[in-house]
Amino acid sequence: MTTAAIDLRDLRKRFAVAGAPPVHAVDGLNLTVAPGEIVAFLGPNGAGKTTTIDMLLGLARPDSGSVSVFGGSPEDAIATGRVSAVMQSGGLLKDLTVEETVQLVGSLFATTAPVSEVLARAGIADIAGRMVGKCSGGQQQRLRFALALLPNPDLIVLDEPTTGMDVEGRRDFWNAMREDSSRGRTVLFATHYLDEADAYADRIVLVSHGRVVADGSAAEIKNLASGRVISANLPGADQHRLLAIDGVDSVEVRGERVVVHAKDSDAVARYLLGHTDARDLEIVSRGLEDAFLALTTDRPFATQEA
Repeated sequence: MTTAAIDLRDLRKRFAVAGAPPVHAVDGLNLTVAPGEIVAFLGPNGAGKTTTIDMLLGLARPDSGSVSVFGGSPEDAIATGRVSAVMQSGGLLKDLTVEETVQLVGSLFATTAPVSEVLARAGIADIAGRMVGKCSGGQQQRLRFALALLPNPDLIVLDEPTTGMDVEGRRDFWNAMREDSSRGRTVLFATHYLDEADAYADRIVLVSHGRVVADGSAAEIKNLASGRVISANLPGADQHRLLAIDGVDSVEVRGERVVVHAKDSDAVARYLLGHTDARDLEIVSRGLEDAFLALTTDRPFATQEA
């Protein structure tokens, strides 16, 4: 049995607030990530993402529950170079060059990948001699990525990794992540760019109020939250029969065209194509942003798995 890259069990963390009840930042969160997965860890501000990442990296201790990284503690995984993180800010000395920064951080590890290799992988080999303070925000973020690659980690944790990057930079960054994942590297990332999660994540985990509220592929999350709209030309459509299909929420007839809102679009499509004279069938999925809003706004807690 393969050891999980990340295994969080019933994780809880609360913070005291003067004159108010304690804030339950993480409230019974469970998450298992297999080696080689690219997982988007999404949620609104205050959902518990940063606190969870801090506990995953050993920067904070849970009040209860357990954190396992490749079967051991976060501290052991970091000490052996199996885990690296790219955070949103901090950690850079403005008066060093890009190359000097990588060399300095590399000296802290027993073994590292060659400096030239990580600079190339991060797409900043051409600015190796530039002072960090003269680099743009996107270039500094690429430098943080280069630093994370130094120990050749098995797991990279990314917090808003493409902040400040232009469109081309973001695309190149995620292509590099996809290539690394194909070689077995695990990636967990938090981002506000939902299009990145939609395009590059193997799996999306939505967090709200310190708990996982949805977990699945981008397509599954969209379908779980909002369903899909199936439409077709079908004169004389039997609305009652369509409403009887499992997962159908509503049926509208617009002239000769029938419009079905359903959680299970496949079942509706099979019925229309196999038992009616429907033509010009279309299935439209709502976007990830719609699903994100529907699943993470205030609502009764109910973990949902696609």
